[in-house]
Amino acid sequence: MTWWVIVNPAAGRRGDALRRTRHSLDARHIPHTVRLSESPDHVASLVTEGREAGSTRFVAVGGDGTAHLVLNGLMAHQWEAPPTLAILPAGSGSDFIKTFGLPRHLEDMTDHLATDDVYRCDVIVLEGTFGRRYVLNAANAGIGAASIPMTNRLPRVLGSSRYAIAFWLTLAGFMPATTEVTVGDRTISGSTLNVVVANGQYFGGGMNVAPKAAPGDGKFEVQVFAGPRRKAFRVMPRVIRGSHLGCREVSRVVGVAADLQVPEQWPIEADGELIGRGPVRASIVPEAIDFKI
Repeated sequence: MTWWVIVNPAAGRRGDALRRTRHSLDARHIPHTVRLSESPDHVASLVTEGREAGSTRFVAVGGDGTAHLVLNGLMAHQWEAPPTLAILPAGSGSDFIKTFGLPRHLEDMTDHLATDDVYRCDVIVLEGTFGRRYVLNAANAGIGAASIPMTNRLPRVLGSSRYAIAFWLTLAGFMPATTEVTVGDRTISGSTLNVVVANGQYFGGGMNVAPKAAPGDGKFEVQVFAGPRRKAFRVMPRVIRGSHLGCREVSRVVGVAADLQVPEQWPIEADGELIGRGPVRASIVPEAIDFKI
């Protein structure tokens, strides 16, 4: 069966994702149709085009942001069976595939398109003033989202370290705020720096933020990082290793729905993309897609 391949032309350090994708697929004799996205909004149209052509197997070539756009295009349609989503990593922040221990290089990952192995995967849906967005890997409210513009301004030559550098640069001007996060019958309130809603384990440039998350267990996990800012100096080095869950500054709860009452001006990001501001509600969509492994 043919793969419907959507390429982010800006992906890759030299903008060479399209050339590498074509060469890699042709060299492995993998049936494919390649489309180049012209803008984020164009991705949804390309997904629709693929669906109308009879495709149920889609490839996002780029980082987590590209996969996010393709996922939202897929979730805009009704499917008789879950569609298949694959990622050929060509961005500096291809974190979701790390949960599965998959190759971080486009050419190595292309080999997996020749197999039938898939993982039935949940996705998160966020609802707020921005509307509805589907999330493959993770969402942040607070400092994690506020650091995205700085990350995008830093040179790509820095690779995944851009995320950590941007965090520390942004922290200096970010003010904690009082939040109230409700998951099931538990409510966590107080001065907060960040709230995480995680489906996958790794994000923020490969940090092991949610080491216990499982994308196919029908639940997500929520982590609330308490303020003030000085606490970040104790917690963040542990986040990189995934050893922060025992810190008293971090509250963790698992559920299928969450209500995040955060300040209206607080930024919200999903899969590394800023999507809006203010309070947000999260819920799980179980077994939404087949993720190619």
